[in-house]
Amino acid sequence: MKKIIFYFLVSSFFILGCSSDNDVKLQNTKITINFNHSWEDEKVTKDDFNDVKFTNKNGEKVSIEKYRYLLSNIRLVDANNIETKLSDYLLINVGEEKNLSFSTEQLILEGTYSLQFNFGFSGEDNEKDYNDLNSVNFNVPSDSPLNGGYHYMQFDGKYTSSSTTTPAPFNYHAVKAEDIKNPAQPTPREPRDTSFGVTFSDILVNEGGEVIINVNSNIAEWFENPHTWDLNKLNTVLMPDYDAQILMNENGQSVFSLQTDM
Repeated sequence: MKKIIFYFLVSSFFILGCSSDNDVKLQNTKITINFNHSWEDEKVTKDDFNDVKFTNKNGEKVSIEKYRYLLSNIRLVDANNIETKLSDYLLINVGEEKNLSFSTEQLILEGTYSLQFNFGFSGEDNEKDYNDLNSVNFNVPSDSPLNGGYHYMQFDGKYTSSSTTTPAPFNYHAVKAEDIKNPAQPTPREPRDTSFGVTFSDILVNEGGEVIINVNSNIAEWFENPHTWDLNKLNTVLMPDYDAQILMNENGQSVFSLQTDM
C-alpha cells in the first residue's frame, strides 16, 4: 500500500509539473451554440412560415409550417478523443423559437476541438423514455407498427407544382426505418438506425474567452442532395416508408454546416 501511495504522489508531481511548465490548465469557459436556418442562402425564421415562397430542386413551390428536429450527444472532442459533453439532447423548434441558442459553462483546456452531435437518437438512446419529448408529441407510439422510439425531425408544409396548383400538404418526418410487412414483401428488412453523426473541426478554445459556435441548417438540402426529392410522389405517410427514410438519411448528410461569416 505504501508503494502505491508513493507512486501516486510521484506521478501527480510529474503531471502537475508538466502542466505548470506548459501553462496547460482547466478553465471555466462559456460555450454558446447558435442554431441558424436557411433556404440555400436565404435566412429562415418563424416569420417565413406559412408562405409558399421557397422553390426546391424539383421545381415545387414549398411552404414551411413546422420545422423541429432533435440533436443528441452534443459534445466537444479534443485531439486525443477526450469528450466534453455539452448536452444530452436538444429539441430545436424554429416555429416556436425554442433552443435556437444553447449555452453551457464547462471546465475545459485551451486547444482545438471538434464539435460533434447526432441528428436524432442513435441506438439505445432511441429506446429510452423522455417525458419532455412525449409531452410535445415527438415520440413514436410503441404500440404502432413502427415499434416506438422518437422522431428525428418533423418538417411539415405545403407545396404546389405544375400538376398541383392548389397547395397540398407534405409531412417530411424522419424516424428509424422500419420495414412494415406487406404482401409485396413477405420478408421485412431489418430495422435501420437512420440517425447520423455530424462533425465540425477547428473549434478554438482560448484562455479566458467565450466560445461561440454558429451552426446552420440549410432546409433546402433535404430535397436535393444527393437525391432530388419529388413531392408529387413522396409527400405524406413517409414514416412507414422504409426506402423514403433511407433517402432522408442520405439527403440529411449535407444539411448542417458551420457558419464562419457571423
